[in-house]
Amino acid sequence: MPKLSRTDDVFVLDIGDTENRFHPDWVAEVNAALDEVEAADGPKALVTSATGKFWSNGLDLDWVMANGDRFMEYAALVQKLLARYLELPVPTVAAVQGHAFAAGAMLTLAHDLRVMRADRGFWCLPEVDIHIPFTEGMSSLIAARLTPQTAHVAMTTGQRFGGQDAVKAGIVDRAVGEDDVLLVAVELAASLAPKAGETLGTIKSRLYAPTLTALRSL
Repeated sequence: MPKLSRTDDVFVLDIGDTENRFHPDWVAEVNAALDEVEAADGPKALVTSATGKFWSNGLDLDWVMANGDRFMEYAALVQKLLARYLELPVPTVAAVQGHAFAAGAMLTLAHDLRVMRADRGFWCLPEVDIHIPFTEGMSSLIAARLTPQTAHVAMTTGQRFGGQDAVKAGIVDRAVGEDDVLLVAVELAASLAPKAGETLGTIKSRLYAPTLTALRSL
């Protein structure tokens, strides 16, 4: 389950050491951590990290199959988490040490910056291959955070981007060695910590107003 720690001005939220899929209990733990970050005073920033092979593999399809009658409720829960990250009044950096697929990849896009491992791991939107169309909110998020060509390729081909290719495509900001992913992410976050606050939150909420509305429309 997610665990929150803090060093100086930087909170680090480790979202887990498995596939870190968006089980409702997992989402609740992440939201509780975000509550703690938002409540903290002074300069602050947030790094979202993970441990092991995966950063996040997205939706918990096993839970969805077992709770089909609650799918819309579940989808709304996931989209509200994406929206919350997108307008968080705190600088955010995703430290992507492993695979980020589907909704997991979308969660990276909801961060301000992304640092990815250069030599292993993929960032991918596989929905076209698993025959699950993007919701309007998810489509809006992807289109808002990527160039039109990169969004088109990622969404319509399901291409897997390694770290270096992800940098070239503008999906992530840095690609570094495995041992440096978290270190670089924390350094970036620390440099931005003084910008946390109401003004930053207002800028984000206005910059992404259409996307936030779409994500919260379910």
